[in-house]
Amino acid sequence: MATQVVEMWGRLKGIPGGDRVFSRAFTWKAPYFRSIRPRFVQVGPNYASLLLPKRRAVQNHIGTVHAIAVCNGLEAAMGALAEATVPAGKRWLPKGMEVAYLAKSTTDLTCSAETDPDDWTTGPDVPVRVKATRDDGTVVVEGTIHLWVTDRK
Repeated sequence: MATQVVEMWGRLKGIPGGDRVFSRAFTWKAPYFRSIRPRFVQVGPNYASLLLPKRRAVQNHIGTVHAIAVCNGLEAAMGALAEATVPAGKRWLPKGMEVAYLAKSTTDLTCSAETDPDDWTTGPDVPVRVKATRDDGTVVVEGTIHLWVTDRK
């Protein structure tokens, strides 16, 4: 059963500017993510990715993408993945994030989130693997966001 997020992505990804329309709609529903201006690249069950543009508003004092802006990008990718993957009758909440900062974020970043299908059937804790990658392929941040998945009330 496709979720609303997957259906909307499927309708919009093939039309010119559809990724931007989807990204705007996503940040309308979750306004906090507007600050990083994500542009979703892929959304589906068990995988989502987005482009986090390097721009002045997300830079720190040394001119790299601020670590918290990167974490916001990772959380947005995780949120799209979770909405696209959560089983019918279930709901999810993030319960923790562990990340390692590995290199400077000197370019636009691709933030991605990934799970294994079995992760969603084994219990209330779902680990979502996340990473942010520079244009040259260097992973600048990687970690895990833990979700708490329970029955919908």
